[in-house]
Amino acid sequence: MASTMSAQPRILSSLVASRFLHSPPSQPLHQLFRYNTGRKHVYMQLSRTFSGLTNLLFNRRNLDELPNTKRKRLRPGKVSPRRPVPDHIPKPTYVNSRKPPGIASGPEVHDEEGIECMRASGRLAAKVLEYAGTLVKPGIKTDEIDDAVHQMVIDNGAYPSPLGYGGFPKSVCTSVNECICHGIPDSRALEDGDIINIDVTVYLNGYHGDTSATFFCGDVDDWARNLVQATKECLDKAISICAPGVEFKKIGKTIHDHADKYGYGVVRQFVGHGVGRVFHADPVVLHFRNKEKGRMVLNQTFTIEPMLTIGSINPVIWDDDWTVVTEDGSLSAQFEHTIVITENGAEILTQC
Repeated sequence: MASTMSAQPRILSSLVASRFLHSPPSQPLHQLFRYNTGRKHVYMQLSRTFSGLTNLLFNRRNLDELPNTKRKRLRPGKVSPRRPVPDHIPKPTYVNSRKPPGIASGPEVHDEEGIECMRASGRLAAKVLEYAGTLVKPGIKTDEIDDAVHQMVIDNGAYPSPLGYGGFPKSVCTSVNECICHGIPDSRALEDGDIINIDVTVYLNGYHGDTSATFFCGDVDDWARNLVQATKECLDKAISICAPGVEFKKIGKTIHDHADKYGYGVVRQFVGHGVGRVFHADPVVLHFRNKEKGRMVLNQTFTIEPMLTIGSINPVIWDDDWTVVTEDGSLSAQFEHTIVITENGAEILTQC
C-alpha cells in the first residue's frame, strides 16, 4: 500500500473500526475516515458526540415507514452475552483486546503449505455461510443465526474471527436491509421481504477465511432482488480480471462500471483487504474507480467485497460503534470472497 494514501480520506476495511479516536462533531462525515500510515491502521475517527448525534437524527426515524414501501427503518434489538469458546481452540492475538489491530503492513503471500491452510479455512467459512443461509426465514432472530454459526465454527475446531475483534461482541455480522455492514446479531426477528448479508470469517490452523453473501428472507420484491443480483455480478466480474501483475485499481473500475449500468451506488468507506495469517493486511482493495498503485502477485490472498446501494452511499454509524446503515434508509447488498492469485488467474478459496 502506497504511503501517499495518508493524505487522503480513507477507509474502513470490512471489520476495522475505531471507537477510541476523537474528532469534532462538526467534521464532515467523509473526513472521518482516515488512513494512518505511521501505525498502519485504517480506522474511523468518530467521536461519541457525533455517534450520538447520528442516532438522534436517524434512529428516531426508524419509527416511521420509509417512502414508497411498508418496510420500516432498522432499529437495534437486544444483544445477548458473548458466547464462550473452548480453551483448546487457538485464538487470534487480538482476542480480548478492545483495540482494533488495523491493517497489517505487507501482503499475505503464501508457500504451498500456506495455500493449503488457506483452502481449509476458506472451505470451512464457505460451509458455515451456506448453512447460515439456510436458516434465513421470517421469524428467525439474527442472534439465533449467530448462535448457529458460533457452534458450527467451534465444532470444527476453529475460532469465529469477528468475536472480540476490537470489541465486536458476536461471532458473525448480520446486516439487514439498509445495513451496509458490521450489523451486530440481536433480538430482532427477520421479516418477510428482508434481505440480509451474513459475513463469516473463521480462524483455522492459524489462517483466516473470510466470505459473505446476501440472502432473501421470504417474498422479496424486485427492487431488492435486482440489487442483490447486480452486487453478486460485480464480485464475479472483479474476480474474473484478477491475475499476477494486474493492477488493483482495475477491481474498482470493474465494479463501478457494472454498478453504473443499473444506477446503483458503490460504497467507498469500506474495502477489501489482504487476509491470511492476519485478519486484515495489505492491500486495501478499493471497490470504486481510483488511481491507487499496486499490482497482484502470485500466491497472494485477499478479499473483494463490493457493497452497493439503491440510494445514498453515505454511511451512518449507530451508537454501538459498529452497525453502519445508509443515510437515507435505502437498501444495501454485499458479497465477498477470499481469493488467491494463481498462475492462470485467481482461485476462489471461499466457495463450496
